[in-house]
Amino acid sequence: MLAISVAPPASLNNCAWRLLHAGASDVFAWEHSRAPAAEVAARLARWEEVDQLAESLLVKNNLVGASAAWKAALRQIVEVSHFSQSAILITGESGTGKELAARLIHTLDPRPHKRDLVTLDCTTVVPELSGSEFFGHERGSYTGAVTTRDGAFALADGGTLFLDEVGELSPRLQSELLRVVQERTYKRVGSNNWQGTNFRLVCATNRDLREEEARGQFRRDFYHRIASWTCHLPPLRERAGDTLLLVRHFLKELCPDTEPPPLDEAVQEYLLKRDYAGNVRELKGLVMRMVSRHVGPGPITVGDIKGEDFDAEAAPPDWRDAPFECAIRRALALGVGLKEIGSAATETAISIAVGDEQGNLQRAARKLGVTDRALQLRRASRWEAGKSPTNGTQH
Repeated sequence: MLAISVAPPASLNNCAWRLLHAGASDVFAWEHSRAPAAEVAARLARWEEVDQLAESLLVKNNLVGASAAWKAALRQIVEVSHFSQSAILITGESGTGKELAARLIHTLDPRPHKRDLVTLDCTTVVPELSGSEFFGHERGSYTGAVTTRDGAFALADGGTLFLDEVGELSPRLQSELLRVVQERTYKRVGSNNWQGTNFRLVCATNRDLREEEARGQFRRDFYHRIASWTCHLPPLRERAGDTLLLVRHFLKELCPDTEPPPLDEAVQEYLLKRDYAGNVRELKGLVMRMVSRHVGPGPITVGDIKGEDFDAEAAPPDWRDAPFECAIRRALALGVGLKEIGSAATETAISIAVGDEQGNLQRAARKLGVTDRALQLRRASRWEAGKSPTNGTQH
C-alpha cells in the first residue's frame, strides 16, 4: 500500500510514521516533490516488477508460502537481490530456509557474466586452517601444503560468496576478513602478493549479532560490512498458515513420478497443532518419515506417523514464549499500562489474522474466534479513532 500525504509540513514526519506503523509499505509527500506524478509512477513500476518476480515459478517453487509474514520477507529478498549489489545478512532460526534464500539471491542477481555461488559453512572452519579456507595458500607455506590452493575469496571471484552461520566466526577471524570484505584484496597464506577479487557477499546466522556485538563477541565494523541489508526469515510458528502448503510441496518433491497421496483430516489437524522447534527442516523430515511408511493408493493417515512423532505432539507448546514475555517486560518498563498492553495485543492479533487471510474478514474472524460483524466494527472504530486533521489523506 502506498500512502500519499498532503498533511501540513509541521505534522508530516509524525504522519509518515503513523502511516508506516499502520501497514503502509511506503509514504510519499506530494508537496515535497518537483515531479510527484513521475515519482509515484516510478515507485509503482518498481513494485510491479518486484511482485512479478515474487510470484514467478522460480521463486514460488523454491521458497514456498502464502502468509503475510512470509510474503513480506520474500518481497524484500527479491527487491534487494535484483535491484542492488549490496551485501546481505539473512537472519532466522535454524531450519527457516536461509541457504535456500541465499541461492535465490544469487539466482536473481542480474549481473550479466555472473559466475558461481560459493558456500562456506563457518561452523566447519578449523581455526588452524582458516587462512587457507578463506585466502588459499602457496605450495610449501606450511606442513602438508603440497600444492597451491585457492580459498573461498578466489573461488567466488565474479560470483557470490555465501558465508553460512557467520556468527560462529571468532573476533580474531572477523578482523582478518575485514580487509577483503571492504577492499576486495587478499594475500594467500605464504605469499607477499596482493590479489583482487570481486564478489557479492551473502551471510546467514541464527544468532542475534547485535546482541553479540554488545557483548563484544562480534565486531561492529565487520557487522556493518556484511549487513548493508538485513533480511529476516520468520520461524514456522509465525507462519503456521503455510504448514500444509509446505507439506504438499514436500510430497510433490518426494513423489515426482506419481500423484502425491492426500492427507486425511486427522493428519492435517496433527500437522497444524504440532510444534516445530526445527522449523521447516523439521517439518520436511516429518513428511519424509510419513511417506516412507505409507503404502497403497489411499491417503496418508495417522497410522503412517511414527510413535516418537506422536510423543512430540503430546504436549502442546506454550505460545507465551520468551519473546512474548520480553515484549511485556519492555512495555511495563516503559510505563505502559495493562489496558494499553491488552489493546496492542488485540490489534496485533487482528492485523496478523487479516494479513494471513489476504484481507478476507470472514476467514480472519473465524481464526480469531469472533463474528464477522464484531471484526468489522472493531476495524471501523479503529479507523475513525486514527483519523484527525493532521493525518492527511490516504489513497
